[in-house]
Amino acid sequence: MKNTSLVLSIVSLIAVVVFGILFLTKDGKSAAGPQAGDQTEVSASKGDIVYIDLDRILMEYDMANDLRSVVETKVQNIQAEVTRRGKKLENDVKAFQEKIDKGLMTRSVAEVQGQKLQQQEAEFNNYAAQKQAEIQEEQVVMMNQLGDAIKTFLDKYNAEKKYAMIITNNGGAPVITADEALNITEDVLAGLNDAYIKTKNEKK
Repeated sequence: MKNTSLVLSIVSLIAVVVFGILFLTKDGKSAAGPQAGDQTEVSASKGDIVYIDLDRILMEYDMANDLRSVVETKVQNIQAEVTRRGKKLENDVKAFQEKIDKGLMTRSVAEVQGQKLQQQEAEFNNYAAQKQAEIQEEQVVMMNQLGDAIKTFLDKYNAEKKYAMIITNNGGAPVITADEALNITEDVLAGLNDAYIKTKNEKK
């Protein structure tokens, strides 16, 4: 059938989305700015404009790592099932074509089976699209959960520190260069992890 390549394309698309998400959430390190281990003691004062390295926080925040692990497992399971169904449909199409080529079935039987395969392909396409949407939704929910946790912590954190503004630096933007004393990532990261550990212990 002509649509064998379409089945393979859908499976490949799911794989691209999967690996894109895993790369985005796991390897998205800062392209600019200070790296882990380069932090100095926070000496910013009340009223200063300070910043955090969001890329580093997403890599070293325990909650981010836990959520990423859960999402990765879900994504891998989805990918495995989509791939399994795609290969089965591909094999069914190949077997059908071989029977046609060898003249092993009548035209009427071939028409019935061909229609059945077309229906199976349509169902697979719908299934693959649904699973791709689920993968994207998992990613969005994970980032929303992390964003809410970080924002909630920073609101409480700054109620005490009283900085004029806390800027989120992501991939070297908007903070291209700054006094390292204004980088509060280390302090925020420690506070986030302490708060997360307490929350986990309370749930036990």
